[in-house]
Parts: sequence; structure tokens; C-alpha cells
Amino acid sequence: MKIKSVALTLTLAVALSGIAPGSIAQQASPQVNPLDNIPEKMPFDVPYGAPISLDRATAVINAAVAEAKKHNWKLNVAVVDSGGNLVAFQRMDGAQLASIQISEHKARASATFRRETRFFESAVQINNNPYVMTLDGVIASRGGIPLVSDGKLVGAIGCSGGSGSQDEVACKAGVDSFK
Repeated sequence: MKIKSVALTLTLAVALSGIAPGSIAQQASPQVNPLDNIPEKMPFDVPYGAPISLDRATAVINAAVAEAKKHNWKLNVAVVDSGGNLVAFQRMDGAQLASIQISEHKARASATFRRETRFFESAVQINNNPYVMTLDGVIASRGGIPLVSDGKLVGAIGCSGGSGSQDEVACKAGVDSFK
């Protein structure tokens, strides 16, 4: 008796929903995967160059810190070379301790993947591509920007301690001083 009651309830629910009984078993049409697109050119194909010097790295950091000071932001700023190795670092007074490693991580990810870390943030937050978080060394937070000289990647800057947009503004000031 109980089985008949369940079957009747299911039949009634399908009828009231307006769904044709045969359509429940039908498969939805497959979605087109945008990742199947094959670009003509290699994206982010910036060749690696000689590592940034300490003097140039320090100048980039000084420009980023000057920008942060204008806004009273307390940031950690790191510059890595073309291989992702730390060249210079500065922690502003009162900057968040956890952001020391994050600033280095942003710079390293930007150098090794040859793109701004904003790319990964957008992939996760806007484009719904969370798979990028499975790649070793990725950080999906803006505030890491490559440093390019004569068309070659020589390093990257990473800032952390503020919001992602604050970190990015300070990084851009450092990049602008490098050009």
C-alpha cells in the first residue's frame, strides 16, 4: 500500500510541475567549454631575461612604498627576480605579519606564470574557473605584477597588507617607476 502511495505522489508531483513525464529521463544538451578554445598565439609568452639587480629592485620597492605612504596604507613589498627568487623586501611599520609571505608569494607567482596575479583572481571570482587553484604556486589575489625590461621578464613585484585593489595600486606605482 505504501509503494502505491509513493508512486501516486510522484505522478501527481510530475503532473503539477508541468514537466512531461518522458522529459525527466532526457539528458540536458552539453555545454560548450570555453577552455576548449585554441588561441592562435601563446598567451603570456614574455621571454625570461637576466635577473633584476638589487638597485633596481630597491627603487621599485621605494616607489611602491611612497605610493602606500600617500594613502596611509601599511604594506609589505617584495621584488623577486626572473626565477622567482627574492631580491629585496620591505615591511612598512605596522604592516600585517601574515602579509610578509603573501607579498613574496604574489611576486613569485607573477614572475613564474609571467602574468599579473589579477589574472588568477579573475579566473576564480569572475570566470568561474576554480581549477586554476590546483596549479602549484598560484595565488588568486591581485597585487603581483611582472617587471619587464626590453621585452623580457626580469622580475616581479608583490604587495600585500591592504585590500587587493590597494596592493595593486602600490604595485603599479613600483612598475611605473621601473619603465
